[in-house]
Amino acid sequence: MEAAMDENPIVGKPKEWWTSTREFVRDTNAEMKKVTWPSRNEVVGTTVVVLVATIIFAVYLWGCDVVFYKMIDFLFTKFGSGVGA
Repeated sequence: MEAAMDENPIVGKPKEWWTSTREFVRDTNAEMKKVTWPSRNEVVGTTVVVLVATIIFAVYLWGCDVVFYKMIDFLFTKFGSGVGA
């Protein structure tokens, strides 16, 4: 009777899922032990680089936005359909 239940695809699926999940967790733990983690100084350094780059790009894009707004406002004002009052 046990052999018949193992051959049943409906009964076999949960067992297969549990086995594959257990293997996945085991393999993940093995791979995580191989990882070379960055030091605190490396994390802080790369975080500072990302923050500075973000601020620089934000200021640059803000400047482009202001310049384009002024150009478009000038064109609309020049040709009689100004944005501002």
